[in-house]
Amino acid sequence: MEIELKAIKKPAAAVKREKRSGWMDALNRDISFTSVGLTDKKKERFYSEMHILFSAGVDIRTALELVEEGQLKEKDKQLYAGIKEAVISGQSFSNALEKTGRFSVYEFYSLKIGEESGKLPEVLQELAVFFSKKIKQKRLLTKALSYPVIVLLSSVGAIAFMLKFVVPMFADVFKRFKGGLPYFTQLIIRFSDAFSHYFIWLLLISVLFCVFVYSQRQQPWFRKFSSGLLLRIPVVKELVSKIYLARFCQSMQLLIASKTPLVSAIDLVKKMIGFYPIEISLETVKEDVMKGKSLHESLSQFSIYNKRLVSLIKVAEEVNQLDKMFTRLANQYSDEVEHQTSVLGSLIEPLMILFLGAIITVILIAMYLPMFQMSNSIG
Repeated sequence: MEIELKAIKKPAAAVKREKRSGWMDALNRDISFTSVGLTDKKKERFYSEMHILFSAGVDIRTALELVEEGQLKEKDKQLYAGIKEAVISGQSFSNALEKTGRFSVYEFYSLKIGEESGKLPEVLQELAVFFSKKIKQKRLLTKALSYPVIVLLSSVGAIAFMLKFVVPMFADVFKRFKGGLPYFTQLIIRFSDAFSHYFIWLLLISVLFCVFVYSQRQQPWFRKFSSGLLLRIPVVKELVSKIYLARFCQSMQLLIASKTPLVSAIDLVKKMIGFYPIEISLETVKEDVMKGKSLHESLSQFSIYNKRLVSLIKVAEEVNQLDKMFTRLANQYSDEVEHQTSVLGSLIEPLMILFLGAIITVILIAMYLPMFQMSNSIG
């Protein structure tokens, strides 16, 4: 049974949430709906538990009661109690979730389709898998980047400390000697003087830059610029592309497997994918498909979709197995992301240590070089 999503009127709460979703979706690319929505971990656990209970033949009221009892935080208990009461009062499960304002439009429509098609347990399982994979991707990225980021911040702090305090101390000592300083040492001292002189301004500019990025991060021009910048960095380009292509394939698989019309599936994925190049491309893809163009032909216009993906989608369209192909592609991209993230983390860690060591070594050599020359002269 196919459900045309355009025939479903979007609830008022969904419209309201879309208006405020700019900052909510900031880390949808990185797996979180912040404090307004439930965390991805809680959603994964909720959908997984509901799938298990439904599959065991438990009715929805009892299932929600069991989920409610399993919550440790009072606000989570109140959330699921509210959902239970809404269902008891006659609302559908999807509407009950949607009216909390804690679930995305994508989840609402996916569950709505599951209810209408009689495949709610399957949709719950797919949503659990979807959030599980997002969590896994986030953990891989965190694991790969946390250590390098800590080392980078430590490097900046150590270098700033040396330029602000250590180098000026040596400079005061060198002023007592009448002999000329090596050019290399003079260069470091000048740089230290400039850094000390403009330190407050540099700090202020850094803070203003962070505030500017934070305030503009959901603006179309900034999203276009930042995503374009990411896709120009050689190693990062491939990793970022695969992360969002994996999410694209996971989302398309879930919707198509639920017998969602292709145009509606594309429209829903566009709303939740959270990556500017894919969002913009899917608007064109949706229009092309509505005009009768095949999915693979439309996707081939955009460089974000590689030739291999387009070719496999073409084959899937010919044999009418798009959902299975999207499943395989999502799994392949997830595996590749896991491998590349692990390799990237292994490479970045020693490079950052070498970078820190090299900078500090250069500064120390510049400071001790005059002393070496003086000792040679005395000798």
